[in-house]
Amino acid sequence: MIASARRLALLGAPLVAALALSACGGGRGELVVDDAVGVKALRDPCPRVGVPDYTGDVTLFSAPGRTDSAALDVVATLTNVRAACTVGEKLYSQATFDVLARRTDTRGARRVELPYFSTVIRGGNVVVAKRIGTVVVEFADGQDRASAKGQAAAYVEKAEASLPEDIAKRISRKRRAGDQDAAVDPLSQPDVKAALARANFELLVGFQLTNDQLQYNVRR
Repeated sequence: MIASARRLALLGAPLVAALALSACGGGRGELVVDDAVGVKALRDPCPRVGVPDYTGDVTLFSAPGRTDSAALDVVATLTNVRAACTVGEKLYSQATFDVLARRTDTRGARRVELPYFSTVIRGGNVVVAKRIGTVVVEFADGQDRASAKGQAAAYVEKAEASLPEDIAKRISRKRRAGDQDAAVDPLSQPDVKAALARANFELLVGFQLTNDQLQYNVRR
């Protein structure tokens, strides 16, 4: 489910179709156009961080099998996802987020544990690693709203997230009018696309939902 889901809230922006910038920042994702034909693209290897579709919300009901509004118990949203990346021999990518929760019955103090996942995806569809954590939301007596913070992190080999030297040279090589391949976009070539996909990593976070909870989110 996670690997095939469309991505929401990706912190970053696409660069010339397939070159994806991450939230690691630092100006390493500039696009430089000069007098030559073509562009020079500086690619940030840090994993992008985001939330897969339908996993940013979870709804708990007061009775098994019920999904009507009268049975609503707790509703929580995973939001304010922020990313940071430390570059060394390995890339250390970290995501922090807030969980905002609301309950229907405000009687008594209550502790609600909400499981969440963090998954490292390579090339858009290969699950490299997955971990499960828990966010604890504490409601005080009489309180209908509460919040908590969560985080996830992953290490990625820098070499695996970097383009091979020959591919990088082909993408950034200056092309002048009249050159035989001046009109050929290197990003359209299959081996370049494949290399870009292999070097593309994502750190995805979301609620660890049951099948029923996921289907409820899809139907909403």
